[in-house]
Parts: sequence; structure tokens; C-alpha cells
Amino acid sequence: MKLKIKYLPLLLGVAIAIGIFIGGSLDFNDTSDNLFTSNSKKDKLNRLIDYIDHDYVEDVNTDSIVDVTVNGILKNLDPHSVYIPKENMQSVIENMKGDFVGIGINFNTHQDTITVIRTIENGPSERAGLKAGDRIITADGDSLFGRDLSNGDLVKKLKGKKNTDVILGIIRKEEAKPLTFKVTRGDIPIVSVDAAYMLTQTLGYIKINRFAESTYKEFKKALTTLEKAGATEIALDLRDNPGGFLGVAERIVDEFLEDDKLILFTKDKRGEIDKSFATRSGSFENGHVYVLIDENSASASEIVAGALQDNDKGTIVGRRSYGKGLVQREMQLGDGSAVRLTVSRYYTPTGRSIQRAYSKGNRDYFDDYYSRISRGELVDAEKIEVADSLKFTTPKGKIVYGGGGIIPDVFVPLDASMQNETIVFLKRRGFIDNFAFQHLEKDRTIFKDINRQDFIVTFEVTDQVVEDFQDYLNEKRSTNIVFITYKEEIKHYIKAALADQLFGNGAYEEVLNIKDTMVNKIINLSFNKDFTD
Repeated sequence: MKLKIKYLPLLLGVAIAIGIFIGGSLDFNDTSDNLFTSNSKKDKLNRLIDYIDHDYVEDVNTDSIVDVTVNGILKNLDPHSVYIPKENMQSVIENMKGDFVGIGINFNTHQDTITVIRTIENGPSERAGLKAGDRIITADGDSLFGRDLSNGDLVKKLKGKKNTDVILGIIRKEEAKPLTFKVTRGDIPIVSVDAAYMLTQTLGYIKINRFAESTYKEFKKALTTLEKAGATEIALDLRDNPGGFLGVAERIVDEFLEDDKLILFTKDKRGEIDKSFATRSGSFENGHVYVLIDENSASASEIVAGALQDNDKGTIVGRRSYGKGLVQREMQLGDGSAVRLTVSRYYTPTGRSIQRAYSKGNRDYFDDYYSRISRGELVDAEKIEVADSLKFTTPKGKIVYGGGGIIPDVFVPLDASMQNETIVFLKRRGFIDNFAFQHLEKDRTIFKDINRQDFIVTFEVTDQVVEDFQDYLNEKRSTNIVFITYKEEIKHYIKAALADQLFGNGAYEEVLNIKDTMVNKIINLSFNKDFTD
């Protein structure tokens, strides 16, 4: 008994220490990686996977079973909680980071050979001396031509670690012998500002294709350049922009809103509210902004449009936006994969949620686009369905609606002549771009003395080129399309593709915008403006 009493303080100390350790491990402020490391639901899934792995009658790829299980769980939550497999993570990271390490070329696989369409301005390949039209036949001595390699495989051959060299063997038409270039890999931007230029003497234009980490920096640079060029109004084109980082959208809105104006607020399932306000850093608070949106403008694009509309700032032009008002957070799963889990809803400054309903299931949710077409709302604003229960009022008395997207202040119907199914099909399948490349390859010297502005303003695609395009499609045996009723539209898209491959840096958008209904509507609004912000 004396021995037990002697060691009692030590035993008590050990017990207290263990209790502190256990209590610490149950801290619910811990990260998601460490929370709930053991529970019955997790054990059930683990046991099932182990049983299949060990006892099932055939060998099974249990990784694929886990992927299916994770996807099945997320599909029962909401349409925007998604699983990112580890094999896709690198491309997702690069896309949202806004750059990757490579040699800096746009290329096409032409006649089983990598052919340079255009070098990235100031990129590694341009600095090394590569030109449009160059054929890359080897990389570090490894033959690249005449092989059954996908574009993804070819990219892997050319990408690598930053500041490493790759020796390229090149065939150039005007050179009798193959050339050799040493290219040092570097950071290559994935551009999110497609175009920035002056539409008129006072109206600037900026097109953003997504909200990545680098987007604000690109946008700010473009905005500053246009301000110096005399822009007192900005057309901010967010059409077909699916969104991205919420914080980037907030910084862009901040450029237009006065100090302390509410940009948005988010609310999670516990009712916790987080508000975001404009700061004093905005440089365009006294200028007018037009925001171009369409049925494919989603998420962060809608944050920008909703914040400006609810603060009576600027003019929203176009068609009703997508309707995504959910906020996701990316969470790593420990094996290189991740989930983007919906953690809150966001609300515009007047308090409206623009998230459209998904209670009938994900398929019905994503098919809502076709319902909008069948109702006719893409061509007639009167066909847009709104609910009086979701009516809100801005500080200046303008009526706005929640549920199902941002309804523009000025409606512009879908331009059927430029967006018919045939042209959309030819663009998506790459036929127009590939034909433009082959057309340039016949004789690039024809275009060497044409500068960018002269090409955009004066160059015309001939009827013969359209006939050549028809012959090109016939050779592909992929379509039976004849361009009788929309030959002029085809000419316009071929010209835009040529401009892109010759000049890049927004030349494609600059050509297309000449005949763009929505852009021309904004130019007319600017000339006949009667507004106060």
C-alpha cells in the first residue's frame, strides 16, 4: 500500500496529461484534414473498400470505386460541389493560378507534325527565335513527327521544370536545312483578359474570360492603359465567363464602387454573415461602366454585375445570367485529389440570392438552359420568368429580382445570324481555326507587310477563300454544310481566326466585335447617354 501511495502523484500526472492530449485532439477548431479522423460512417466505407480489395472474386481498381463513391456523395448535395481527381489537379491548379511552365507557343498538329501557330509575346520561344509556321520535329533528340501522340502527350514533351532547357529541332520553309534552337522553359501566362482596346475615343473595352489569381493584375493593367488612352467609360465583357475566385471579383468591383459601398455578403449554414465592402483603392469610381452578360455568365461574373446593379452603378447589358449563387471551398483529400465543397451562399447588396433552384436534381438544373431557349427568353425579355416574392429595390428605386440570375437593365436578344448552330458547330470542332492555319501556311509572306490595325479595319476575306473552306470541309467528310445563307458570317469568323493567328493579343475579339450586336448596343448607349451614377 505504501508503494501505491508513493507512485499516486505520478499516476495522476500521467492521467491528467493523457486527458489534456485527448481533449486537445477534440478541438473543433481544427482543420478539415484532422477533423473526424474516426467515425462509424468512415469506418463503414473503409471496411467495404478493404473487403472488395481483399476478398472480391476478381481484381478491382479500388481507386476508381472511391472516385465513383465520392462523386455519388457530391451529386446528392448540390450541382456545384465537385470532385477533382488527382490526374486533373495540375491542370486545374494552372488554370486558376494563371500560368504554367513551358516554352511559350500556340501550336497545331499539322500533317503529323507540331507546327507553331504563334509564339507567346516575350516568351521563351520568341526570345529563342522561333516563328509562326515552324515545324518542331525533335525535342532533346526525341522524334516528335509521324507519331501517334495526343496533344496532351506533346505538351508533356515540351513542358518541364522552370529554367531547364529543351533542344528543339525545327524545319522552316525558307531554310534548306533543319535548324536547332535551345529554349529555356519559363512561366507562361494563361491569359484571362482576352482583349483590351478603345471602342471609341472615350469608351474602353475589356473582356475577361475567368477570374483566376492573375486576373485582377491583368485587369488593372488594362484599365490603367485605357484610362491613359482617354477612357471615361468602360465596357466590361463578362459573356461566357463561368466565374472563379470570389476575392478577385470583389477587387474588380472595388475599382468602380465608392468607398464603403457593400459589394456582397455570404451566409453559411450556421447563419454566420461575412460582408465585403469597397475600399478607397478604386481608380474608376467616377467613370461609367457597362457590364456585358449572357446566359453563360456565372458565379464571380454575377457577383460583379449584381454588386454594380444593386449600387445603381453603371448599366448591365445583355441577357439573364446563369444563376449561380453558391460559394465553394477547395479541400484536399490527401492523395492529390480534392473536392470543391459548397460552404455558403452569397447575396447581392440588396439581399437577393441569384441562385436558381436545384431541388429537382442536377440534370434538371443543368438542362434549365434549354428550358430558357424553349421559353424564348433569349430573344424576348418579356419571356423571362420572375417571382414577385423575390423583388428587391436598389437605393435609387430600381426594381431587381432574385432567383435564377441577374436580369440586365438593357436587354439584347441573341443574334441568330452570328450564333446559329452551324457556325457554333464549326467553331467548337476547330474547323475554322484549322482552315485559317492552313490558309496562312500556303504563303505567309502575303501578310508580312500588313499591320494589325490595317488588317482589322480594311482586310476582306474573298469569296474564293469561302469556297476553299467548303472544299476543306468536303475533304474532311465531316459535314454537308453549304454556306449560301450565311456566307458573310463565315467570312467574318475566318477573318477573326486569321487575325488571332497573325497578331494575337485580342485581335480575334476586336474583329468579331465589329459586328457584335451587344457591343454595338453599348456604343449607341454611350453616344446617347443619359445617366447619373
